[in-house]
Amino acid sequence: MADSTAFEQINPLNVGMLLYPNFTLLDLAGPHAALGMHGKTHLLWKTMDPVWTDTGISINPTTTFADAPADLDVIFVPGGHGTGDAMRDQEILEFLARAGLSARYVTSVCTGSLLLGKAGLLDGYRAATHWAFYEALEALGVQSSQERVVVDGNRFTGGGVTAGIDFGLTLLAALRGEATAKFTQLAMEYDPKPPFSDGHPRTADPQVVQAARMATAEMNQRFVESAKADTSVVARL
Repeated sequence: MADSTAFEQINPLNVGMLLYPNFTLLDLAGPHAALGMHGKTHLLWKTMDPVWTDTGISINPTTTFADAPADLDVIFVPGGHGTGDAMRDQEILEFLARAGLSARYVTSVCTGSLLLGKAGLLDGYRAATHWAFYEALEALGVQSSQERVVVDGNRFTGGGVTAGIDFGLTLLAALRGEATAKFTQLAMEYDPKPPFSDGHPRTADPQVVQAARMATAEMNQRFVESAKADTSVVARL
């Protein structure tokens, strides 16, 4: 049975969360809600200037790439509308390639897995992404999975957006044990009861799925093109 000791931070986690222009706020906020209370979070960007999300809310970085700790327990990447541009940003990819070598866990939610794949960090691993962008993940040579959270070795990847809370609790259980994860779920009052069953194509109304595919088709194409763009100069350290 969990008790108050499950919430103690004897060895606080060291979590690095990548920021980049036009990422999705909830992709980061969900995992942070689960992980952030158990250690120190580093919000990582090239500079200390605010980074705008794709919903028009800005986030202030706490640490630059140059000053990022070398002993991260977790390196985490959110997804979002800006993923395609980020996949072509050499500085981002090289930072991820370096950070992924030393981090205990290499992780993402939504299309953040496309960035991990582009940086060479998902070679030989299965991974999740938002259901609309499996094609882009597979264009990187990564085996996609429709599971809400995919665990493959020390690679933990979540599906689209709201999967970030499930992802965060799953990762927390690996880092701190099931008792701590359960305690945190209760503290968050994470007891979802969605009003509809249309959260994934496998259960959604076919007409809703078709409309959503049409709405995301242009973005998917951009992501596929970014996935196929040359990566020969990406640092493989």
